[in-house]
Amino acid sequence: MRHLIDIMDLTGKEISELISTASDIAARPERYAECCRRKKLATLFFEPSTRTRLSFEAAMYELGGQVLGFSEAASSSASKGESVADTARVVGCYADIIAMRHPKEGAPMVAAAAAGVPVINAGDGGHHHPTQTLADLFTIYREKGGFENLTVGLCGDLKFGRTVHSLAAAMSRYSGVRFVLISPEELRVPHYIVEDVLKANGVPFIETESLEDALPELDVLYMTRVQKERFFNEADYLRLKDSYILTGKKLAAARSDLAVMHPLPRVNEISVEIDDDPRACYFKQVINGKFMRMALIMKLLEVEV
Repeated sequence: MRHLIDIMDLTGKEISELISTASDIAARPERYAECCRRKKLATLFFEPSTRTRLSFEAAMYELGGQVLGFSEAASSSASKGESVADTARVVGCYADIIAMRHPKEGAPMVAAAAAGVPVINAGDGGHHHPTQTLADLFTIYREKGGFENLTVGLCGDLKFGRTVHSLAAAMSRYSGVRFVLISPEELRVPHYIVEDVLKANGVPFIETESLEDALPELDVLYMTRVQKERFFNEADYLRLKDSYILTGKKLAAARSDLAVMHPLPRVNEISVEIDDDPRACYFKQVINGKFMRMALIMKLLEVEV
């Protein structure tokens, strides 16, 4: 039985296989309409979510399966003090696979040890968000044709942004990848990402506070919001929340084939004037995420066309 807690749980070959399956799903969705018939997905979301939860639900429905679960901790037995392990063990009696989002790092790993069915980490605090990374990788693949020899800019909240942590780890496997880390000093990428991911894999990177200076050299720009829910001090959030705003004027200096990405939700870090620019890929990420989650569910449930 396999789980997906960290994007590095998947080998490079497995990611390529998922991309191949997702590409076929996008091209021929009717082939997959009954793959998970009589299978049930439980969505255990202890933290608010729109895109990720609905993406998982849409993925399972389009595979012919069913969905049960909850969308906030207050509507679960967690509000009565039930442990994550007990919740997972109980839900594992009802469902064939679980997708869990939790504000505490490591909670999906605890669930995986107890559930008795495959568990997918749908985001745990500021730690990992592997299925968003699968959506990101599929988007980069479709826009750039591959992952090698790319200069990737990660911009905004690199300290708490679990999506950039997972993407950096995944992209570090490919040759010729270079990162430009764009953030205020207070929101720089954590030390363990620098040491255990970038330096450990010999991935070149630079850190800068200037989005304008970095833009002309980027193949991919991954914007993130400054996450209010991760701050203990509202004054710090207010001071940093508008650190980087991508406008049409700034984008004029970028390459014509730049891929502008964002895990969403967007607040104001990307101007709406960019939405119709052919370089805007963030809404493509949404549909790509559904296809990759369909491929992942099939893999973990060991079902085939």
